[in-house]
Amino acid sequence: MSEEKYLTKEGLEKIKKELTNLKSVKRREISDRIAEAIKLGDLSENAEYHEAKDDQGMNEARIRELEEVVKNAVVITNGKGVKRCVEVGCTLTVNLNGQAKEFTIVGPSEADPLKGFISNESPIGLAFLGKKIGDTAEVEAPAGTIKYKIVDLS
Repeated sequence: MSEEKYLTKEGLEKIKKELTNLKSVKRREISDRIAEAIKLGDLSENAEYHEAKDDQGMNEARIRELEEVVKNAVVITNGKGVKRCVEVGCTLTVNLNGQAKEFTIVGPSEADPLKGFISNESPIGLAFLGKKIGDTAEVEAPAGTIKYKIVDLS
């Protein structure tokens, strides 16, 4: 069963570029490597051949994975206007222990917590979804419960 993949427009374009590169450039490079390795003779003990075949398998698996993402992509539109609650694509400002922090809720393939891009499927992302300005989202962490008070949405 296919599952929706939330992506920004930029994230989808990045995935499409990678997919195009894997299908055209990388496939050709691997095919050339296999052809060269075959010329070396005995394939049973040909490390170059086996390495190229392994690379081919990994490349094809990545192509199938990216094709599935593109097929099921739901582009996040960051529409203008007031956001009433946290949803995928929202940027929110929270108060954490007296400090303001900003997060953007994105799909898992674009998540980068160090830059503030939080997956909608992560514990913190799930805690934020559906909350409104003034609400507190609680997340269980190894050090205990962390409370984020939502102060702004856009």
